[in-house]
Amino acid sequence: MTDADELVRRTRELLDRYPVASTDRLEFLRARFDAGLAWVHYPEGLGGLGAPRHLQAAVDAELEAAGAPDNDARRNGIGLGMAAPTILKYGTDEQKQRYLRPLWTGEEVWCQLFSEPGAGSDLAALGTRAVREGGGTSRSSEAESGGDWVVNGQKVWTSGAHNARWAILIARTDPDVPKHAGITYFLCDMTDPGVDVRPLRQITGEAEFNEVFLTDVRIPDSRRLGEVGDGWRVAQTTLNNERVAIGGMQLPREGGMIGPVAKTWRERPELRTHDLHQRLLKLWVEAEVSRLTAERLRQQLVAGQPGPEGAGMKLGFARLNQEISGLEVELRGEEGLLYDDWTMRRPELVDFTGRDAGYRYLRAKGNSIEGGTSEVLLNIVAERVLGLPAEPRTDKDVAWKDLSR
Repeated sequence: MTDADELVRRTRELLDRYPVASTDRLEFLRARFDAGLAWVHYPEGLGGLGAPRHLQAAVDAELEAAGAPDNDARRNGIGLGMAAPTILKYGTDEQKQRYLRPLWTGEEVWCQLFSEPGAGSDLAALGTRAVREGGGTSRSSEAESGGDWVVNGQKVWTSGAHNARWAILIARTDPDVPKHAGITYFLCDMTDPGVDVRPLRQITGEAEFNEVFLTDVRIPDSRRLGEVGDGWRVAQTTLNNERVAIGGMQLPREGGMIGPVAKTWRERPELRTHDLHQRLLKLWVEAEVSRLTAERLRQQLVAGQPGPEGAGMKLGFARLNQEISGLEVELRGEEGLLYDDWTMRRPELVDFTGRDAGYRYLRAKGNSIEGGTSEVLLNIVAERVLGLPAEPRTDKDVAWKDLSR
């Protein structure tokens, strides 16, 4: 069994073979993946060694101390946090070999084509259609696979679509069955004809989000993930990982939103008041508890199979960010109301804490919407963590085509 000492030895061998000072960044990242030191808990040949997940920390510490390059998770967070574990769990051997390595190295950025103008919180009501040509009916099994799928529809709130090469996509393949049963999961090439990405400008002034129009986009059946009609189950793996990726991200002490506020408090004593001091202490403790809870959650995870606990982490992440950023604006007084630049931007990275206090305050407003609204996540916690009765759902046995829209 691989232990921490073995991983440290392998990491040092990697550093000896590919010296940081003289090795190209991409070459080093590819070599790290091939050595099984990208995701140590992934299988051998797919960036890992089948080791316990918590041992990744030993590898990361050695690489950080050596000044080794890393794959920027802020640029490809959807690929690393959502697409990769879903491909690992449901992908064919060919799909895993094709997509995981360039995804991890950042050579191919991913986005998520899930939400639609009429299907946000009720995602299963989505209407983007995928119709198969030359491969039988939409209800065909894996054994009857073949042919292209032709996709038409609109997606919205697509972070990073303007930078993405690939997308994880769910579309309706059978309108004659209840909404959860007629969905199939695909991998969509964002460079294909018929994919039109348009910016959505946010309250921050930038266009991190997009709307995506799909017009007669052809997707080979080889890019289907999972069985036909089983897309909702596949999507649950993506969504559960998304909540952990957002709410349970790995941070150092005073990482995230609490860091800039604590720094300002220490460096600007003239801004301090007793009331703000008490609120800051409370939020600092909550942020630290959340950070440690996230660490425990990540260590408990089996790759690709997080549970509903991630919904609770995502809830806490949104609430804390909004309260902390609000406190920062109050602490800074008049200067907290300033905003540096409303210029239209198409950012390369998703950055919750960058720029200035005004940016952090405005950007945090989206935290309770993106990655599942807080209202939906409260329902998940109530039903799947606390075991409370589910809300009545009168449409669960009605064919999608018969639903009111």
